[in-house]
Amino acid sequence: MKNIYVNYKEKEPCFSSISEAFSYISEGYNAPEATYPAENEQLEEVNLYIAPGIYREKVALKKPYVNIIGEDAASTILVYGDYAFDTMPDGSNRGTFRTATCRIETHDVTVRNITIQNDAGYGHTVGQAIALYVDGDRNSFYDCRFIGSQDTLFTAPLPRKEAQPGGFIGPGQHKPRTMGRQYYKKCFIQGDVDFIFGGACCYFQECTLYSKFPEKRPPEAGDVSIFGYVTAASTFEEEPYGYVFESCELTSNCPENSICLGRPWREYAKTVFLNCRLGAHILKEGWDDWGKNHSHFYYAEYNSTGEGASPATRADYSHQLTDEEAAHYTKEKVLQGWMPV
Repeated sequence: MKNIYVNYKEKEPCFSSISEAFSYISEGYNAPEATYPAENEQLEEVNLYIAPGIYREKVALKKPYVNIIGEDAASTILVYGDYAFDTMPDGSNRGTFRTATCRIETHDVTVRNITIQNDAGYGHTVGQAIALYVDGDRNSFYDCRFIGSQDTLFTAPLPRKEAQPGGFIGPGQHKPRTMGRQYYKKCFIQGDVDFIFGGACCYFQECTLYSKFPEKRPPEAGDVSIFGYVTAASTFEEEPYGYVFESCELTSNCPENSICLGRPWREYAKTVFLNCRLGAHILKEGWDDWGKNHSHFYYAEYNSTGEGASPATRADYSHQLTDEEAAHYTKEKVLQGWMPV
């Protein structure tokens, strides 16, 4: 086990930025780069301790077996402000997938007690702006905060095909679409439009999903009766699980009946809420079909509570699970044998 540090001056080796620490892991310590899932790897595990502070950096980690540990999420903040409508040197827009503040492009990474934020602004002004981009297997997050507006958390892989040419320009554009498992516990995730999106198999446990009101939204932004969507899954057709939220709380400063639980980014999106408390901001219908075939995607709830729980008014293509059906969505089954603590 190797310990390294950011801004703990009495510790060695110590770095002044997260970028420097990631470079050390990648170039001077935990090499070579590994693919996932791991097979017969001999790399030593690394603990990276990050002191409280605001780190305005754009970072990427490509080496596995790293534990990233902040003192607490309120005081240990990684933030940047790239956004999709930004103009690149060649005159094109940056696009969604080059905006991430932090990219984790490997497997077996654990992150604790850190805020990862994209502070570019609201989606109706700057476009998509990813805080955290996760592309790997067996990656887990505990007591973290992910803060943004549109497209806060991207859970790779990307869909297999673009809806329009150039839509996936970015670091993962040509990577194999490898399915990864991700786990989030007691995390705070904030955004407005599609702020949890992607194709991974993810289990969210005891998390808070905060739908923030998109201030100063212009009339041309669309139907102002709906202010956002919590999820936009793009689950592959052959995958049995997509997003599962267990014992989570959905809160907001949006008006009542104005936020959808989810809409399908791709045809076979799968999203299930178990034992979650839903605020009054959740739309009575619960879901939006985004023009997709109702027999393809799968949306379900089990034992929802709170003012936003309304089984009788939910969209007829969604499901209210029985006890027997809900038993298929345990952490062990969803994560297919991988059991993070």
